[in-house]
Amino acid sequence: MIELHGLTKRYGEKTVVDDLTFTIQPGVVTGFLGPNGAGKSTTMRMLVGLEEPDGGSSAVNGRTYGEHAAPAHEIGVLLDAGARHPGRSARDHLLALAATHRISAKRVDEVIELVGLAEVARSRSGGFSLGMGQRLGIASALLGDPETVMLDEPVNGLDPEGIRWIRELLRGLAAEGRTVFVSSHLMSEMALTAEHLIVVGRGRLIADISVADLVAQSITSVRVRSPRTAELRAVLAGDDVTVTTGTDGALDVTGLSLEQIGDRAAAAALTVHELTLQRASLEEAYMELTAHAVEYHGTLTTAGSSPIPTTSATPTPERTAA
Repeated sequence: MIELHGLTKRYGEKTVVDDLTFTIQPGVVTGFLGPNGAGKSTTMRMLVGLEEPDGGSSAVNGRTYGEHAAPAHEIGVLLDAGARHPGRSARDHLLALAATHRISAKRVDEVIELVGLAEVARSRSGGFSLGMGQRLGIASALLGDPETVMLDEPVNGLDPEGIRWIRELLRGLAAEGRTVFVSSHLMSEMALTAEHLIVVGRGRLIADISVADLVAQSITSVRVRSPRTAELRAVLAGDDVTVTTGTDGALDVTGLSLEQIGDRAAAAALTVHELTLQRASLEEAYMELTAHAVEYHGTLTTAGSSPIPTTSATPTPERTAA
């Protein structure tokens, strides 16, 4: 378990972590999300004693990081996969780490096999690709067989097979009852991997919520197709109801549930060919949630055109009933 109480960090006049309080429970993969500059990496560094907080406290399994007699067995950390001697082989790098924590060479070979580096274990790590370096960093985090695992952008540089592997690894660790805390900017991957989310912006907590609940409370609409579109539109119109017509003639309705639309159509004897609940993806829900917490804004432009906003969210189909 990871616990933060009022954790605060300032650099000069800038507060990069602002009174953060949350708990990361074991048994689930928890994603740590936020725009660039939100304070995620600084928070992680404070958890393992690499930064001194200006206020508040944090604990891993009931103790501060420095209070653990064998910290590598309590929390495995990947903050910078490039933090290794390029002249050492992957195995020698892990052996050096193991020696400082009284971990056996047998365990070194186990994690090398686990992360898929057995064939290059005796090769100099300086020649590793970005993905191979990530695998070595993950091996370092797992070296002490820790109860808590904290990884900063672990899928960075991994190919599709590697991304699928780390997804299954994290889920497996959580299924064993371990605490798994992972930061990422890949919303599509978090949607497949995480069950719970901590979202921060400008150093402050924005949301402590399950993935399912975040998506469920975000933008939702219903797509409706009917051979009598104009009549159906008139039946559905009302206060707090928005009805728009798509390029294919289908209606997009917000403010009414799928059941309410079906009931109104039936009462008016109007044929309906499609009712599709459209819910925002995790990425769209995240963009909506953090829209006011982004420090660095950009625009998309095309030749001879005006800037295109990058923060709009369009619901995506969830299920269809004919």
